[in-house]
Amino acid sequence: MKIIDFSETNSILNQYVSEIRNIEVQNDRLRFRRNIERIGEIMAYEMSKTFAYSVKEIQTPLGISPVSTPDSQLVISTILRAGLPFHQGFLSYFDNAENAFVSAYRKYKDTLKFDIHIEYIASPRIDGKTLIITDPMLATGSSMELSYQAMLTKGHPAEIHVASIIASRQAVEYIASIFPEDKTTIWCAAIDPEINEHSYIVPGLGDAGDLAVALRVAAVGAAGDDEGERQSGESESEYGEFLEHVVSSSKFSGFIRFHCA
Repeated sequence: MKIIDFSETNSILNQYVSEIRNIEVQNDRLRFRRNIERIGEIMAYEMSKTFAYSVKEIQTPLGISPVSTPDSQLVISTILRAGLPFHQGFLSYFDNAENAFVSAYRKYKDTLKFDIHIEYIASPRIDGKTLIITDPMLATGSSMELSYQAMLTKGHPAEIHVASIIASRQAVEYIASIFPEDKTTIWCAAIDPEINEHSYIVPGLGDAGDLAVALRVAAVGAAGDDEGERQSGESESEYGEFLEHVVSSSKFSGFIRFHCA
């Protein structure tokens, strides 16, 4: 199994990684998403060098040009929600690729313990194809593992590429131990040394989903009053408990409305 760590080589990609980490820069959400997208584009270009190629005879206005182009059938799978701009970076280069989406989230038992739940999957058949699974943050590897297992319900790929922007050393070692060794490559823009007690990568960059999408949830009652924006400093588990309270409360007979800033 190959493990590619882009931080070991000097390139412009390091500039984009530094900006999504930097607390003085990362709150510019448009720039944050664009940097994630650009990292995806660079990674896609490097990844394309590993595909199967053959020479095609291309008709030009003045003659025939032999060109070596990829033959691999690609499926780009993304773990929602922070994965969307990363996915777009790959799709900008692999415009003929098929797409798959997996919704995975942390279901907290308490402030430190959680399970990963797969809520939704939409995917074409992947038999004999090249599967690219993208997730900007690879903290424990659990979401990636369950997403891969979910994708296997759609067939068995010929090649697997796991793509992440920032991964923990623990997650990389875990993925390497459970994915097929003979057909998997792990691509990371950077590999950080550890995760903390909340399973966040250290030094990492914080919550990539919040930084990329800035999801706010408003519970709308019969009178049309809005509540529910996640507060600064509020933990993911505390916010999850609040949302569960909102959904189960008899006060809110309407629906949950999602706002993306």
